[in-house]
Amino acid sequence: MSKNIVVIGAGTMGNGIAHTFAQKGFQVKLVDVSDEALQKGLKTITGNLDRMIAKGNLSEEEKTGTLGQISTFTKLEDAAGDADLIVEAATENIDLKLKIFKQMDELAPQNCILATNTSSISITKIASVTSRPEKVIGMHFMNPVPIMKLVEIIKGYSTSKETFEEIFEMSKTLGKTPTEVNDYPGFVANRILMPMINEAIETLYNGVAGVEEIDTVMKLGMAHPMGPLQLADFIGLDVCLAILNVMYDGFKNPKYAPNPLLVNMVTAGKLGVKSGEGFYDYAESKKAEKVSKMFLK
Repeated sequence: MSKNIVVIGAGTMGNGIAHTFAQKGFQVKLVDVSDEALQKGLKTITGNLDRMIAKGNLSEEEKTGTLGQISTFTKLEDAAGDADLIVEAATENIDLKLKIFKQMDELAPQNCILATNTSSISITKIASVTSRPEKVIGMHFMNPVPIMKLVEIIKGYSTSKETFEEIFEMSKTLGKTPTEVNDYPGFVANRILMPMINEAIETLYNGVAGVEEIDTVMKLGMAHPMGPLQLADFIGLDVCLAILNVMYDGFKNPKYAPNPLLVNMVTAGKLGVKSGEGFYDYAESKKAEKVSKMFLK
């Protein structure tokens, strides 16, 4: 079983993935473009571990051990030399991901598996810029990664059976429930979720009901733990827009076209929790922190 893990990106998903691997005893090298981003990621990991301790789910010794498994780097070439698995968790941007995968392919050992945490972009397309498409695979973790059990394991056209089986079994060692998914835009989770979020935005846009009313209907009427508009804020409205655009481009189907209100909000910088304002206002009451912690109960 692979033990040396490199995670590219110390943001919300990247630090969660690093946390999860480290807590299960893997050596993790966390890579980002700046020390500031890395320190912010480590601070988030430390805070999440402290919450687990407060709830009796982790000991101080386990926290120390987890943090001790993580080292940080600002250059991929300094981290990738002995990697068994590299997990890319950068922004959901195809050009950026292709650039990173070219670098990963050049720098990683030949036996290293290259995985992406993309939530919608074709694994086959990502693999096409590498010399090892059989070793490229999707590992789509859910947010917050340390808590959510699901991992979509996405096979590209050339992904080998051996690569799939190794990543599938590794996901189980992380305490996750891996689910096999084929390579189509949005995979399963976002192919179903994003049209629902987009329809909730359409409902608001058409004046059928207000933000809280729409979310209340879905929480109390459909037993969703979080309403679709609040969930969109939590995911990031820019991420929702990017995923919808990938699906719209991939399927050429109008049902995936992002609502104009979503487009305008992203253009205006109203991205949800991370910007302090989206469909809800998080700035004054620190609701953003509450939303981030809601799964950590």
